Amino acid sequence: MTANKNDDKLKELYDNDKLKHHDALAKQGVMLYPYKYNKKSMIKDILEKFQDVSEEPSTEQVTTAGRLMQKRGHGKVIFMDLQDITGKIQLYFRMNDLGKEKFELINQHIEVGDHLGVTGTVFRTRMGEITIFVKSFEFLSKSLAVLPEKYHRLQNIELRYRKRYIDLIANIDVKTTFIKRSKIIEYVRKFLAEREYLEVETPFLQSVYGGANARPFTTHHHFLDQDYFLRIAPELFLKRLIVGGFERVFELGKNFRNEDIDTLHNPEFTMLELYEAYSDYNDMMDLTEQLISQLALEITGDYKVEFGDLTLYFKPPWRRVSMEEVVSQAIDRDFASMDIEKIKSIAIANQLELDGLTEGEKELKKGEWLMELFEGTVEKDLIQPIFITDFPIEVSPLAKKHRSKKGYTERFELFINGWEFANGFSELNDPLDQYQRFKDQDRRRQLGDTEAQMIDYDYIHALMFGLPPTGGLGIGIDRLVMIFANQSSIKEVILFPQVKNI
Repeated sequence: MTANKNDDKLKELYDNDKLKHHDALAKQGVMLYPYKYNKKSMIKDILEKFQDVSEEPSTEQVTTAGRLMQKRGHGKVIFMDLQDITGKIQLYFRMNDLGKEKFELINQHIEVGDHLGVTGTVFRTRMGEITIFVKSFEFLSKSLAVLPEKYHRLQNIELRYRKRYIDLIANIDVKTTFIKRSKIIEYVRKFLAEREYLEVETPFLQSVYGGANARPFTTHHHFLDQDYFLRIAPELFLKRLIVGGFERVFELGKNFRNEDIDTLHNPEFTMLELYEAYSDYNDMMDLTEQLISQLALEITGDYKVEFGDLTLYFKPPWRRVSMEEVVSQAIDRDFASMDIEKIKSIAIANQLELDGLTEGEKELKKGEWLMELFEGTVEKDLIQPIFITDFPIEVSPLAKKHRSKKGYTERFELFINGWEFANGFSELNDPLDQYQRFKDQDRRRQLGDTEAQMIDYDYIHALMFGLPPTGGLGIGIDRLVMIFANQSSIKEVILFPQVKNI
């Protein structure tokens, strides 16, 4: 072994017995890590092509490669299971065909975890299993670490997230989840491209953060000697592009928010954000409904999706109800007619945690109370897809004032399974109104609200050149994958989620 055996940290990573096999193979002149292998067939394709094969080996040969997952020896015969991303197939090695030297190489030194390329004919065993009768093989990579025991798989949740590469090897269903994630993202891009949306990229590093209420991550650029923030949302840059003349744009990428980590939140997550000129929040609800309902058909073949013990129904149309209406129903009172003291007493009776106050503030405004009551009494019960519309102006600094409801905005959120999935507006395009909203946010930030937005003067300047009527939409991709992959934790749909160092 060329690595320094005195390196204690390195010794913790490899298995001594596997290292002995590594060294024995190297002494015999076996190339342990070759440059290339001509894999001609995926395992799934072999299984499909030879599904009618008999016990008589085929005349046609196949060549494939993968990782060895199980090994069973019977004297002069060895069976192994070979796995690639598409499936698993049994291998059959016989000393009379390979010769004693090559057979002993397989028998003594090639183990579970190693990568192997094989060529052979295909037959069905007496037990009915499609098998490759190996005529020749090539060693492709030596595993120096022990895989989790086959029948117990990798169960330690923390280890699964820290060592996702082991998780993917040991748990085939995990691979399936991430293949599904890839197909979901591919479909989203196709859906928008068909509607003439242009995919764009905006900065991750921003000198002024905005586009959402969230605490940012900070960093420093040494050459410019300037602090930057990892973006919490691409919204303000995307709307600059609408000002510049693009009429339909979207970005599918990472956002970063310095927030709690739980089953629904990861500091680094994937969002779809899109903007369409000459549309409003009604159009954005229509688009959201079309995208997700058609995605359900694409991924599952049905509008009905099983999630845990629930059956979710995605067939349009979905309900659209104002926030004031659902809150009034939940508390059995007309919210609009109540004063602050009555609202506060109802909030206390419902044991709500009032985290909306910032240092230096004495009281929430009525619209903020509405949001508190909604989050505390309604949100968790919104199981089937539903649009909650018409948010208070106090909690919607980037949304246009409602055309007919004073004190409200043309904003909606989509809820499924009690989770927020999408957020959309008729975008605020009045630069003077936007400036006043930013000033209110900045005041809250100065008073200690770590999630309030900064004043982005350049964005105000962009609005002064004229933002046409515009509809905007953001959809959480990770939560969308959770639903269609039937996963209850966001960490199960992010390949490398954040975990605390040990």
